[in-house]
Parts: sequence; C-alpha cells; structure tokens
Amino acid sequence: MTGRFITVEGGEGAGKSTLMAALEARLREHGFDVVATREPGGSALGEALRAIVLDPERPGLCAESELLLMFAARAQLVREVVRPALARGAWVLSDRFTDASYAYQGGGRGQPHARIADLENWAADALRPDLTLLLDLPVAEGRARAAVRDAADRIERENDGFFERVRDAYRARARAEPERFRIIDAGAPVETVRAASLAALEDFIARREVRA
Repeated sequence: MTGRFITVEGGEGAGKSTLMAALEARLREHGFDVVATREPGGSALGEALRAIVLDPERPGLCAESELLLMFAARAQLVREVVRPALARGAWVLSDRFTDASYAYQGGGRGQPHARIADLENWAADALRPDLTLLLDLPVAEGRARAAVRDAADRIERENDGFFERVRDAYRARARAEPERFRIIDAGAPVETVRAASLAALEDFIARREVRA
C-alpha cells in the first residue's frame, strides 16, 4: 500500500514548525510510519542548496536562479526521500513543497505559472500532496512574529509587498483546489490552530479509511 503525502504551507511567522511536531505525533498515534522533512532541504544536497537560497549575503541571486535552486533541492528530495517512503507505505509530512514555489517564486518574484508547472512535472516528478494545511494570517502579524526569531534570512528581508503577493498566491491556490487544501486561521491562539489542524488531519484519515 502506498503512503500519503501531507504538506504544511504558509508565510513567515505562521507557526509551521510548531504544528509539524503535533501532526507527526498524531500520525504516529495512529500507528503510521512517518517521515518528516522540510523544504528547501530534506537531503544533504537540499540542505546545501537551502543555505545558498537563504543566505542574506547573496542579495544578487536572481529570480530565475532562485526558482531553479528550489527545484533542484525538490528533485533530490522527491527521489531520495519522498517517493521511496511513500512506496513502502509511510506517511510523509513536509514543511512546504511545490505550493511554496507558486507562492514565493511565482507570486512573490513574478515567475510565470507555466514555468513553475513545467518544473513541477519534470523536476518534482509530478508529485502533489494528498492534503495541504495552509496556515494563513495577515502579513504584518506574521512578520512581527518572525522578527523575534533568529536574524532574518535573505527571503525574510523582503518587503511587505512581496509577502502580500505570496499570501495572495497561496490563497488563490487554496481556492482552486478546495479538495486538497484546508485553510487554517494562523492568527488564532496556538491551541486553537493546533486543534483545527488536527481535526483536518483526522477528517482526512477518516475519509481515506472509508474509501479504502
């Protein structure tokens, strides 16, 4: 039996890392074999490329290079980690995936949708998540949260207009694929966000078992 692929998406400060741990724990409670990963990263090559993409000392990295680096990391992750895990029946939980490229490199950087779609089909092997939780909150609130963390990386240093476009792109994708996306109000208290996300996960598991 093939596994299932679940992603967590959202802008800066949305609380993805905190939620990932809760989702992984709940999946393990169900007895599933779980592989948790992140983007960019998740493999030795991916982590090296992550360091390049997020390095604040590389302000001259052009939009095209950024897009290609993201998909280079993704291509390795899919073939080295995600596909093998799904093939053995594991559930894969990823902090971001290709939706992030449509949001950041597409919405934020202005890269054409068709170009990203071509890379999705080729570099990402046409792999798409079964369930995506989108942590949505206003840009100003997310940036305020992110500001109290470590020093800002190259992307976090972008202006508000950039992140508004990112948010708009995420929301547009959620509207276009309502069967896959669950929008979670990330501006709510942490426990409320956690409860809503776990409820969405439980609903997905239940519907999957019915179909099986």
